[in-house]
Amino acid sequence: MVSSLPLTWGLLTGSLIAVFIYKFCTYCYELRIDKKFAAAKGCQPPNKWNSKWPLGLDLLIKAFQHERKQRILQFFLNVVSESGNTFEQKLLFARGIDTIDPRNIEAILSTQFADFGLGLRPPTFDPLMGSGIFTQDGKQWRHSRELLRPQFMTNRLNNFEQVRDAVDKIISCVPEDDMVDMQPLFFRLTFDTTLFLLFGRHLPSLKSEGITDRGFEFAEAFNLGQDYLAQRGRLGDFYWLLGGKGFRKACKICHDFVDGAVKKALDSSGTLENEDSKSEPYVFIDALVRESSDPKVLRDQCLNILLAGRDTTACCLTWTLRLLVQHPQILFKLRSEIRDTVGVGPEAPIPTISQIKTLPYLSLVIKEVLRLYPSVPVNSRAAVKTTTLPVGGGSTGTAPVLVRKGEAVGYCVYAMHRRKDIYGPDADEFRPERWENDTLKNVGWGYLPFNGGPRVCLGQDFALLEAGFTIVRLLQTFETIDMTEKSFKLPLGEEKQVLTLVVSSGDGCWVRMRRYGARDSK
Repeated sequence: MVSSLPLTWGLLTGSLIAVFIYKFCTYCYELRIDKKFAAAKGCQPPNKWNSKWPLGLDLLIKAFQHERKQRILQFFLNVVSESGNTFEQKLLFARGIDTIDPRNIEAILSTQFADFGLGLRPPTFDPLMGSGIFTQDGKQWRHSRELLRPQFMTNRLNNFEQVRDAVDKIISCVPEDDMVDMQPLFFRLTFDTTLFLLFGRHLPSLKSEGITDRGFEFAEAFNLGQDYLAQRGRLGDFYWLLGGKGFRKACKICHDFVDGAVKKALDSSGTLENEDSKSEPYVFIDALVRESSDPKVLRDQCLNILLAGRDTTACCLTWTLRLLVQHPQILFKLRSEIRDTVGVGPEAPIPTISQIKTLPYLSLVIKEVLRLYPSVPVNSRAAVKTTTLPVGGGSTGTAPVLVRKGEAVGYCVYAMHRRKDIYGPDADEFRPERWENDTLKNVGWGYLPFNGGPRVCLGQDFALLEAGFTIVRLLQTFETIDMTEKSFKLPLGEEKQVLTLVVSSGDGCWVRMRRYGARDSK
């Protein structure tokens, strides 16, 4: 009997050669089409990034090295400084464009919105986040956004009352005249308020069941899971190489935590039909339950909102307090405004929403904090069809740049916010006064703390109110807020930073605070 092995190998080899030839011919054809498209649009090649090794491996290694040192955003600044405001990167067989030019970012997020999608974000984030508002495109994303919108449009008073109660709880946890790291307290604050946004009137029953008592375990797992997502994102098409037991365990803890809350909402869903929806505050989970009874669908949506609501505002509060204690003259000026407007000390009234919004220097302080430390400092989109960016090509950087279908465009808001040609020679300094008198009224897309275009952050007003109210209550309650030996005053941007999907402080936020009226212990 004649063996069929040589025939099998021959067929396999022939098939592989045929596939290779087909792929090569397709690539050459698409390349010719892209060249014609680029010529018609007047595109010219941008600068190339400063990689010295094949496949960009040297810069990938440096990125992971800087990440371990908690200095990766400084690495991004270095790359931009050496490569230009818009440049081409070739990493692990994939071409992409990086930019910090406001005109290009406006095109990606607004004027050419339909040309770009989330690219690899959905599969990269899927193990932890699933399918939710921040991992969806198209009709799914639009539907999720419309479900969330009423939470911020109709519930302002209820939301504010929850913030007020949560801030008071955090203040009560601060030890008198002793070192305290405020960063984990800020994360607890925003975790509680975001849970309220998600589950509203279901929260009392959740507490009685001990679900919210597992917040610390969830927070640790959620932080670890985000760290994995960030590192997976840096690998592009090879995101799947990072995972393993630790990642799966973190995902399971997060899923179990939210599943418990979702179950409570589903169990009480039978009463929703009998309630007057107009008389009850809008509750996000109730709206979701009306759309679906699939626990995974509900969990995914809730995790997506928890990511945005908890982490971004907590980071903003951490950087705000760090910068204030490191700049006592700014802290003094802000405290004076609060004293003269709403009062300070144990007898001072709790400020209202309208009072918070009429504190001009507070607004400038938070605006400047978000310039230096935007909560989402790095982001990206991918072209859903071959298209262009307005500028960045050619020797002068003024020609359009070709972006092929499937290619990613990364934009670093952190670096753009520190451009000296936009914000002046002191762009690396914390100076809230730079925003006075409409000096930067034409900055436009050069300032982007809450994204922009159709995907602009729905919760930005709530986040600013929560951050502003928290800072006011701290300065009303504590007569002194000082640096400690753990609060190293380094040049801005040179401190340790933890970059996941947001940027938090690697050094924490260590301060020593003394309440008004407290006796001097010395």
